[in-house]
Amino acid sequence: MDLVEVDRVFDSVGAEIVRGYLASAGIEAVLFDSGLASLLGGVSGVRVMVAPDDAAAARALLAEIATP
Repeated sequence: MDLVEVDRVFDSVGAEIVRGYLASAGIEAVLFDSGLASLLGGVSGVRVMVAPDDAAAARALLAEIATP
């Protein structure tokens, strides 16, 4: 299955919150690099990945909660 990145979060707890938020809207998300981010102290970030068909909806949801 192809996945696309819709967000990058620089702490694993925040990434889980984003994943849960998307899941509550019916969008399945997978976290990539969470182990690496923990090892490197968040420098690389955790990639939030979704199916291509869900990418636009996921980005729209995340834009609603983005803080300036």
